[in-house]
Amino acid sequence: MCLEELRTLLARHARPDWTTAVDGVLISKVDRPDPPAPSMSGTLLAVIAQGAKRLALGERVFEYGPGQYLVASVDLPVTGQFTQADPKQPALGFGLVLEPSAVAELLLEAGPQGAPRSSGGAPSGIAVSDAPAALLDAVVRLLRLLDEPRDRAVLAPLVKREILWRLITGEQGATVRQLGLADSSLSHISRAVRWIREHYAQPFRVEDVARQSGMGVSAFYRNFQAVTAMSPIQFQKQIRLQEARLLLATHPGDVTGVGHRVGYDNPSQFSREYRRQFGAPPSQDAARLRQAVRAPAGLLP
Repeated sequence: MCLEELRTLLARHARPDWTTAVDGVLISKVDRPDPPAPSMSGTLLAVIAQGAKRLALGERVFEYGPGQYLVASVDLPVTGQFTQADPKQPALGFGLVLEPSAVAELLLEAGPQGAPRSSGGAPSGIAVSDAPAALLDAVVRLLRLLDEPRDRAVLAPLVKREILWRLITGEQGATVRQLGLADSSLSHISRAVRWIREHYAQPFRVEDVARQSGMGVSAFYRNFQAVTAMSPIQFQKQIRLQEARLLLATHPGDVTGVGHRVGYDNPSQFSREYRRQFGAPPSQDAARLRQAVRAPAGLLP
């Protein structure tokens, strides 16, 4: 019953830009399967009501469909593809942006006895589970508020907190809890991920990034691999190639210049790695990027 109402609410309130009247709440509606496309995941809860999607993170592949939810606790480079969607039954999804401060506030209120303890190691940055009835019920009640503007300002924050609490105490709670812990392994890796994203065109030594993150090299490498499914150097390459693809959408005739801007001094290496990642050399791929639009959240629906 929850899924049926969830589909109805999502279909009614879907907008082209995926936004809603509730801050941090997204709705996706897609009416056809699409080819694999790279994007950044964001830190997000995604619940599917109809359709299905496949998401790749490094060598890990996640598939999720109706009644399942996906949590991303770190903003990671992913490749997503809708596998079930058509005009008669479009893919419908709910998204909620996860704010570390909101998670931290709930953990503080709950105290040491209120929420299960997180393990010392960093969990995967992305995880999929079946959505329990209590979580789906809270999502439906939040979406009902889109039809109730008088109540929305007061009740929406309360229901969002309930959804967070269901996540914190649920199957993927370890991933969500670490998002709100300032000294967790996940927070250390998140700092490293953010630094690499901001300096992706620069060469770096893993030892230096580990030190900036406050971890020893071996622990840093192990936890980075656990969270991102990639080594730090592989992660940097993913960011470089995704940024190159975005630049080529506006500078299709400057392949060499784009490669240099994202950190490749060797044009042949750039073309080779680009083709391996996207299935076509930069010069050919650029032509089909003119109409491409960056998705607002790589995990949805």
